Amino acid sequence: MEKHFTLPYEGGLVERNLPAGILHNYEKIWTDIYPESRQASHAVADLVVDAIRNCGEGRKYRLGLTTGATPVTLYEELADRCKAGEVSFRDVEIFSIDEYYPTSENELQSRNYRLHKALLDHIDILPENIHIPDGSVPQAEVSAYCADFDRKARDLDMLVIGIGEEGQVGFNEAGSNEKTRTRTVRLSYKSRKRQSRNFNHDFASTPESALTMGIGTMLTAGRIMLMAWGEDKAEAIRAVVEGEMTSACPASLLQSHDHIRFFTDATGGSLLTRTVAPWLVGPCDWTPKLIRKAVVWLCQTVGKPILKLTEKDYLENSLGELLENYGTFDKVNIDVFNDLQHTITGWPGGKPGADDRNRPVSALPYPKTVLIFSPHPDDDVISMGGTFIRLVSQGHDVHVAYQTSGNVAVHDDVVLQHMDTAFQLGMADRFDEVKALVASKVAGEPEPRPLLELKGAIRRSEARSAVRSFGLDADRNVHFLDLPFYESGGIKKKPRTQADVDIIKDLIRRVRPDMVFMAGDLADPHGTHRVCTEAALEALDQLRAEGENWLADTHVWLYRGAWMEWEPGRVDMAVPLSPDEVVLKRHAIFRHLSQKDIVPFPGEDPREFWQRAEERTQNTARLYDQLGMAEYQALEVFLKLY
Repeated sequence: MEKHFTLPYEGGLVERNLPAGILHNYEKIWTDIYPESRQASHAVADLVVDAIRNCGEGRKYRLGLTTGATPVTLYEELADRCKAGEVSFRDVEIFSIDEYYPTSENELQSRNYRLHKALLDHIDILPENIHIPDGSVPQAEVSAYCADFDRKARDLDMLVIGIGEEGQVGFNEAGSNEKTRTRTVRLSYKSRKRQSRNFNHDFASTPESALTMGIGTMLTAGRIMLMAWGEDKAEAIRAVVEGEMTSACPASLLQSHDHIRFFTDATGGSLLTRTVAPWLVGPCDWTPKLIRKAVVWLCQTVGKPILKLTEKDYLENSLGELLENYGTFDKVNIDVFNDLQHTITGWPGGKPGADDRNRPVSALPYPKTVLIFSPHPDDDVISMGGTFIRLVSQGHDVHVAYQTSGNVAVHDDVVLQHMDTAFQLGMADRFDEVKALVASKVAGEPEPRPLLELKGAIRRSEARSAVRSFGLDADRNVHFLDLPFYESGGIKKKPRTQADVDIIKDLIRRVRPDMVFMAGDLADPHGTHRVCTEAALEALDQLRAEGENWLADTHVWLYRGAWMEWEPGRVDMAVPLSPDEVVLKRHAIFRHLSQKDIVPFPGEDPREFWQRAEERTQNTARLYDQLGMAEYQALEVFLKLY
C-alpha cells in the first residue's frame, strides 16, 4: 500500500452534526474536502458508478470528461471497477471537453490519445460511443464541426472536469463568458507556456489553438462535478468556490448551475474559509496549533502584534469561543507569544549543554547524524540552505541525498557549453557528437538516454560544488539516488514502485540518521516533490515494520520549496539567518549554474530560485517581527512530522 502524504491533524472545524447550511455557508459551490486526493477521487467514482447503474433501461448515460493530471486516480478507479464487474460502460456515451488544434488523434500529447490511455482502453465502452473533439478537421470546416459537436454534447447527464491554476475549464481561459459554446480558441502566449509542459516544455512545438466545449454548453449538463488537488490550485479553488462570478476566472461562471459540487483534497481546500478561519463557520477543536493559528490570523486581521490584542478584538472577530474554552484574552496572548517564541532557535541540531525543555530540538545526542532528502539536486540549498550551513558549521554529521537526477531540467545549450569547455581544457572533442545527439530529439518523445546522462552529470557536479562551498565532504556525505520513477526521459514520470523505496531504505540503514529533513510541498499528487517525500516516508514505515527500532528516536522535519512557506500557525522550528548566512546560501544556489538565469520550468513566476528563496524567508522574518518577535534578516521554518 503506497504511503500518501497528509499533514498531521492540528485542530479545526468540528463538522460532525454541523448542519450543512452552516458548514457550506461561505461556499457558492458546495465543496467536499477529503484528507487526500485519492479519497476524493474514490468519492467521485462512487457518484459516477451509481449514476450509470441507475440510468434506467433503454437509453445511454451521457458523461462528459476531462484529461490531464487531475482525473488520473479517478480513471484508475473507474477502470478497476469496470474490470471487477461493478459497472459497465457499454451503454455510456463519453464526451471529452477539449483538444489541441491542429493535432491528430495518435499524437502522444493529444487529448484523444491521453484519454484512451488513461481510461477508454481499459473499459468496455463501444467505439461509437466515444466523442472527442477532432483536432485534424480542416480549418475551412472547423466552425461547422464545432457547431455539430456542440449540439451532440448539450444536455449531458454528468460533467466531471478539473480546473486549472487560474480557474480555467477546458480551454476556456480568462475572458470566456457563460454563453460560449464549443469553438476554436486562440491560445495566448501565457496559455501556451503553461501547456508546453505537455510538450517537454518545447514552446515551439506547443499548438497555438485548441477546440473546447464552452461554458454555456457545460451549463446544460444535468450535474457538474469539479475537481482539483494540491496547494498550487488552492487560490483558484477559493476563487471558484467563494469568489464572485467573473470571466477572469471561467470556472466561477459555473456557480449558477443548480446541481454542482466541488471535490478537493485538504491542501487544495486550504484557503477556503472553513479551513483558514473555521471559527467564522462553527465550533472548533481548539488544539494548541489551532489556537496559535487563530491568534496569528487575528493579528493580521486587526493589524496588531500578539501582546497588543484586546478582548474586544477577540469578540468582534468570532473568537469568543476560544476565550470561553481557554481563558482570558491576556492569558491567550502570553501563551501564544511564548509558544511562537520557542519555535525560534539558532541551533537546528540542538544546542549541546543547554536546557532544551523549551527548544524545538533536543540537546542530545551531539553531534547528530542528519539526513537531508532533496527531490532535485538544488532543493536542499534553495529551501533550507541556511539551516544546512548551520548544521555543518555546528559540527553535525550531515548527509544529503538527491533523490532524482534532475536531468530533464538542463537546457541543451548548457550541455553543448560543457562539451566545448572540456575541449578547451584539452580533453576529447565531442562537441559535434553531442550536437548531433541534441538534433536527434523528437518533440514529445523521451530524450535520448546518452543526452540525459550528460545532463545528469552536470547536475551532480553542480550539487557537489554547492555543498563544498560551505565545507561538506562531497565524497563521503553526498548521495545521488537517481530514483527510477523519474527516469522517463520526459516531463511525465513513471509510477513510483518498491524499487524507489528500496533505494531509500538502503541509504537510511547505512546513515542511521537522528534527524531527517524532507520536502513538505503539497502540490499536485503526481508532482516530483510529493512523490519523493511519499517514497521516503514509506521507506521509514517499512524499516520500522522490519524491526529497525532505533528509528523510534529519529525525527522527521519538513521544509518547503521555493514558492510557498509554512504559515506561522504550523511552524515547529524557525531558524534565523544573519545577512552573511543569506549571502552564503545565495552563493550555494549560484553553484547550480544550469538553473541560473534561465529557469527551465518557471511557471508564472519570473524570479530566479535564489530570489524566490530570499524573498520567502525575508517575508517570514517580517511576519514574525509584526507578531512581536525579534527582528531577523531571514527565517527558514520547518514543520515536525513526528
